[in-house]
Amino acid sequence: MEPLVRSAALTGYPELCRALGVDPSALLRRAGVDSHVLADQDRWLPASAVAGLLEMAADACGRQDFGLRLTEQRRLANLGPVSLLVREEPDVRSVVLLLIRYQRMYNEALRADLHEDGATATLHISLDIPDARIRQATELVVGAYHQILAGFLVRRPRPYRVCFTHPAPADLTTHHRLFGTAPVFVAAFNGIVLPTAALEVPNTHADPVLRRYAREYVDLLAQGEDPSAPERVRRIIEILLPTGRCSANQVARSLGVDRRTVYRRLEGSGETFSSVLDATRVDLARRFVADENLPLTEAARLLGFASPGALSRWFRTRLGTSPTRWRASPGVRPGHPDPPHGRVLPTLASACSASVMLDQ
Repeated sequence: MEPLVRSAALTGYPELCRALGVDPSALLRRAGVDSHVLADQDRWLPASAVAGLLEMAADACGRQDFGLRLTEQRRLANLGPVSLLVREEPDVRSVVLLLIRYQRMYNEALRADLHEDGATATLHISLDIPDARIRQATELVVGAYHQILAGFLVRRPRPYRVCFTHPAPADLTTHHRLFGTAPVFVAAFNGIVLPTAALEVPNTHADPVLRRYAREYVDLLAQGEDPSAPERVRRIIEILLPTGRCSANQVARSLGVDRRTVYRRLEGSGETFSSVLDATRVDLARRFVADENLPLTEAARLLGFASPGALSRWFRTRLGTSPTRWRASPGVRPGHPDPPHGRVLPTLASACSASVMLDQ
């Protein structure tokens, strides 16, 4: 099935598009991505859709450095739960190996490896997105890795060579600004070459005690990261519902397989497409309808209904009351997405929240 990417990969996308004179809404519509998805960094998008959005924006604004410019909008916290642990790793090598170990928690298409050869270390970075233009996505990912490394290597040995397999752009201003030097283009690989000594640089802000708790938390989430068919189908359903095109055929297309394959894999998990669709819609409906700041007309649209009346009829059959009465019921409050995989760890989340506040 097609790999997915956290929507955090598009952090700053609408703002950068507008700054460069491009309408982000038009591009999102062309890619079949609802703009509301970008408001929640923990939503998942098909990797091909993310790569496509980056390429469309670069074409529309005539800037070959669009992906790299988007890197400048990112912060460490955009990695999600993994950022909690990155902040507490003892040295740069541990940070890089951690990002590699947990890469599927934020980007299923990412393939990163670290190779050390004497005084030189090479971080190879690639994206597994078949049949897609990936120049912008590649520069975004390599740029993000560079930003993280640079944050730990202030006034220390810095990455001294950045490599891209694609040709150089006409204007290297952004590349010079971000990397401090011109990358090597038409190279044999995408990635970063740096002195092995740079990997030994300690993280002076690391807290060993907090690291232990953060690792337990992230490991718990990683164990719950279920790449099963129902979970993947659910993620795509959440993306497609607001578009009004949430069919089994469209979900199969988004996952890069045919409809029969989706049915077969769901059957192997004891589910059907209809059961996953209905369960997903019920879960979202509880949250949307409970949110008093969200008009029911908008809630109906986000759930894939043509009108509030259609939502009301469906809501009664599933929850036994009308959306209006549900919203007015005592104890109902605006809903929030469940923690990843339904696990509630309030004490640890509170303890670690301070580490996410730091940008770099």
